[in-house]
Amino acid sequence: MASTLLRRQLARSPRLPSRRAFASSSLLSQELSSASRPAHTKEGRHVFDTHTVEDLHGMSAKDILAETGARKESQMRHFTVNFGPQHPAAHGVLRMILELNGEEILRADPHIGLLHRGTEKLIEYKTYIQALPYFDRLDYVSMMTNELCYSLAVEKLLNIEVPERAKWIRTLFGELTRVLNHLMAVLTHTMDVGALTPFLWGFEEREKLMEFYERVSGARLHAAYVRPGGVAFDLPHGLLNDIFQWSTQFSTRIDEIEEVVTGNRIWKQRTIGIGKVTAQQAMDYSFSGVMLRGSGVRWDLRKVAPYDKYDECLNKITTGPVKVDDHKLVPPPRASMKESMESLIHHFKIFSEGYSVPPGETYSAIEAPKGEMGVYLVSDGTNRPYRCSIRAPGFAHLAGSDFMMRRECTPHFLADAVAIIGTMDLVFGEVDR
Repeated sequence: MASTLLRRQLARSPRLPSRRAFASSSLLSQELSSASRPAHTKEGRHVFDTHTVEDLHGMSAKDILAETGARKESQMRHFTVNFGPQHPAAHGVLRMILELNGEEILRADPHIGLLHRGTEKLIEYKTYIQALPYFDRLDYVSMMTNELCYSLAVEKLLNIEVPERAKWIRTLFGELTRVLNHLMAVLTHTMDVGALTPFLWGFEEREKLMEFYERVSGARLHAAYVRPGGVAFDLPHGLLNDIFQWSTQFSTRIDEIEEVVTGNRIWKQRTIGIGKVTAQQAMDYSFSGVMLRGSGVRWDLRKVAPYDKYDECLNKITTGPVKVDDHKLVPPPRASMKESMESLIHHFKIFSEGYSVPPGETYSAIEAPKGEMGVYLVSDGTNRPYRCSIRAPGFAHLAGSDFMMRRECTPHFLADAVAIIGTMDLVFGEVDR
């Protein structure tokens, strides 16, 4: 069958002239003189009107490669390209379909869902404490702030008050997490536009912060430390002194990064005037966090609607318990489990059956490093959430990528798409969920 199709194809294709014919000077002069004439198909169409390989059947190589005298007919038409998900500057699994005119961006169409894992639906089949580690996997650069948002929602439904020391610890590690996130966001952005050294400097500082994570929770990334009712463990001895020493030297590293990046000619050319967002556009697209404040709107949930200890000055962490004194909600100490059968039963019940939450619904929002992160939680009185809906800040920011990349006053080119995606600080664990 294949050989029959091949013979038919060879029979249909035009035969090439012999070498002897090509060698003659008369035919060579005819070829050169005909190069200035437009190339047409057998039906009289121009070669630039063809769109598929089938349209070129019946034309010789001479006709296809011939050029007319005018370059207008050979101008490139609009075409679309896939930016990502394989592109390293797509920050994960973003597939951005760009319509281009040459290198100028005419339209940007973000396609999401390549990292969709059904997190919100999976939470409905878990107990309230089993659902907590899912939030570490959303924005996997801002782990403890994700946990805090969920824990505040559960505590509001349970109508419980967290101990003072637990609030201080949450606030402290919330801000350490913010530094972790911004180091990753800003310095991967600089790497996207051509600067590698600041990225390596920043990751050295991130390693120190990851060590603080590990010392307090046992994990570098997915901590599961901030839990409904407080935090999992108290701070180990010497940790606060180490955090203080780190914070005093961190400003020196910030000065080094700023010296290399902020006034750099390449950095300024790649970022100034690229992806402008007005205050009205930011509010229309529900931007929040840095993306909203960068457009001139002063909005920060830590000041507008304070939570934990953001309404006080962090001078001294108080002593005392770090979780509520209710062993039906938080596991009892390990020492008491060796002495009390009741404590052992409580521990077993918490991690097997969980605890029931009174019926109700609530929305809890925090100022996450990327913007406003919210959790809408519905309880039907059982030990599992009836509904959990997550408001991820990166989802709204990605929705504005089209108008940010379109031509307004100045055209944006393919290379500018990298800079615009970098400034949005996208993590697709929370965007796709």
